[in-house]
This record gives sequence, structure tokens and C-alpha cells, in this order.
Amino acid sequence: MDIQAQISAIMEQLEHMNLHSFLTDWVIPYGTKILFAILIYLVGKSLARVLSRVLGTAVGHSSKDDMLQGFVTSISYFLFLLIVIIAALSQIGINTSSLVALIGAAGLAVGLALQNSLQNFAAGVMILIFKPFRKGDYIEAGGTAGSVRQIGLLVLELRTGDNKSVLVPNGKVFADRITNYSRNQTRRVDLTFDIAYDVDIAQAKEIIKKCLEEETRILTNPAPLIVVGALTTNCVQLFVRPWVRTADYWGVYYGITEKVKLAFDEANITRYTK
Repeated sequence: MDIQAQISAIMEQLEHMNLHSFLTDWVIPYGTKILFAILIYLVGKSLARVLSRVLGTAVGHSSKDDMLQGFVTSISYFLFLLIVIIAALSQIGINTSSLVALIGAAGLAVGLALQNSLQNFAAGVMILIFKPFRKGDYIEAGGTAGSVRQIGLLVLELRTGDNKSVLVPNGKVFADRITNYSRNQTRRVDLTFDIAYDVDIAQAKEIIKKCLEEETRILTNPAPLIVVGALTTNCVQLFVRPWVRTADYWGVYYGITEKVKLAFDEANITRYTK
């Protein structure tokens, strides 16, 4: 068969398929819908990102809370993107009402499978509402102590004193006791010094008082407390309770402990009864 005969055969096949009808009834309408759906998705995705950032920034400015800002930004972006996807599928001609029902059923199934994750999510929302701590606070929660770095959808990130990052589930944080060491501006330093029974208590208290007076970071109001707190089998325990600014807590704790120890050694004050 020569080339002209092949061309004639192809033309006959195209005429038989009614190419014009195929293009007008199928390719152009559905191609246009698909192009519009892609356009809706791309534009909607960019718009969702912008709107979520704007919403998160607005929340951050009103609450002055970086954690809440990040939380709202993530959630709003996910919800906006879900709306965009539904709109794009609707443009193609998919029955979105059935899709929404399907998403709801799938969400129920996923929710049953991810009960712990949903619990952590709900706990994260409660933490952001009640604000038991803020970013940068040093807290103890969920069996871990550290500075708050970020609260995510499911976990809280803490940085420990030795610079380790620890992720604690939000559900465990909210269900357990939360101790915030940074919320108040001042803290009391609890110190205990043991002295032998044959030591002059007044002399020991005077030495401790002098050490406290030399420490400029200790507050004068309320005044430090120096009392006999307990009588054990081997020694007398002196309870020392000065107040300091929260940021000075550990510096004063370690500093006073060392000063009192050196002062006791100089005065030949022993720790235990012989």
C-alpha cells in the first residue's frame, strides 16, 4: 500500500470516529474543566498559605504568643487547603456532597484509629486557651523539665538544661501537673544546712546571715528566714529561705551553698555529731 492509500485510510477512520464531535463534546469541555480545576488548586493553595499566615500573625499580635500563632497558622492552612481541594474537584464535576460525606466517614475511622493523637490535639488546644506557660518559660510537665520551645499540633517541645530537645505529648502535659518556674518574678530559695549538736546555733545562724547580706542578688523584702527546721539523729538542720528574682535563682542557690560551707570550715563548725 502506497502512502496516498494509507492517508486515505486514516482519513476514513477519522471521519468514522467523528473527530469534530469528539473534540467538541469531550476534549474541549472536560479539558477546560480540568484546566480550571488545576488553576483553582494552584491559586487557592497560594491564597490559603497567605490567609493562614495573616490569620496567624493577627492572633500573634493580639495574644503576644508565638506558640498560638504557629498553631493557628498550621490549622487554618490545612482547613483552607481542604476547601480548595473540594472546590477543585467540584469544578471537574465530582459530587462534592458525596465527597464530604466520604471525608466525614474517613475522618471517623481515622479518629477511632488515632484516639491518642486526637487527645493530644485537643490537649494542645486547651493549653493554648488556658496558657499555663509561654514560650521560653522553664516548666516541669509530663515528667520532663525544660524551657518551652514550641507547642505543636500533637507534642510540646522542651529544651532541657543540658541542651537536649524533648518532645512530650500534649495529652500527657495537660493531664499531669504543670509546674511553671518562670511565671512569677520572684522565687524563694530553699536551703538546708546541717550542723552538729555541740555547735553554737546562734553562731551558725549569724554566719549564714552574714553570707546572705553579702549576696547582692538576695531581696530584702521579704527578709530571709533562718530557723532551726529539724532535729535529726546526727545533726541539727537549719532552714534558710531567702527570696530572689527568678532569673537569679540558681546563681544564688549555688553561690550561698558554697559561701556557707567555706564560712563553716573557717569557724570550725562541724556537720555531724561525733
